[in-house]
Amino acid sequence: MIVVTGATGALNGATVEHLLKHVPAERIGVSVRDVGKARHLAERGVRVRQGSYADPAALRHSFEGAEQVLLVSSSDPHADHVGLHRVGIEAAVAAGARRILYTSHQGAGADSPFHPARDHAATEVLLAESGVAWTSLRNGYYAHSVLWLLSPWRQTGEIAAPADGPISWTDRADSAEAAAVILAGDRRFDGPVTLTARQAVTLADVAAMASEISGREVKRVVLDDEKWIADKVADGMPEGMARMMLTRYQAAREGRFAGVDPLLANLLGREPRSVAEQLEDGSTG
Repeated sequence: MIVVTGATGALNGATVEHLLKHVPAERIGVSVRDVGKARHLAERGVRVRQGSYADPAALRHSFEGAEQVLLVSSSDPHADHVGLHRVGIEAAVAAGARRILYTSHQGAGADSPFHPARDHAATEVLLAESGVAWTSLRNGYYAHSVLWLLSPWRQTGEIAAPADGPISWTDRADSAEAAAVILAGDRRFDGPVTLTARQAVTLADVAAMASEISGREVKRVVLDDEKWIADKVADGMPEGMARMMLTRYQAAREGRFAGVDPLLANLLGREPRSVAEQLEDGSTG
């Protein structure tokens, strides 16, 4: 059995939908905080059990009989992410899982300026120490995040943000599909695997794309880091959150998100969606 956590969320929910195209429903289980939100899966024959990183006993029960467990990384900004991931790993091991997969991030590293990258790196250490086979899905930066970075460019004609670096923006839907292919396939991927789109672009590149799509000039305006933080705080963002978000730009400047890898395209059997395509159709899944 394959058990997927976070199956009512956007990423792993889409992974389950793709799994259902490759694997009989009775071989799929989901571990969710609210079973009511997974009723649509239960009605299709998927095993639905309550499970949460905050409840180790329930989590172990939800993993019962699993050969593979896909752990979603915690998105709670106030949580001890590594501690929660430890609970998930230990529950999977206790349930007898033969392989643990984890939704990590491109550029995971203990020395990264980007705070989540440090958590992903620490979680990968826990996976390596777990005693079972493991796969860390280092997904490229999800392309839906680019809209937040672009600011209201359609209204202002500007992309105003701190200095950045190339990022291989990746469609979250492509990442979800690739995870399903890996889970359902015979080929085993050990350790970290990088799943990115084919091209890494800067915000200046994105501004050029936006100009072409909109038919008017969109300028890239580079803001001083502290000016950007002050603007975010003025808009109501807590300063601590703004400074954490700034680390994304700092990591990009160091090239932490610049790598590209053909594996995602190979798994999908097609080219991953590009940033330009998503800007053009207004979809940034």
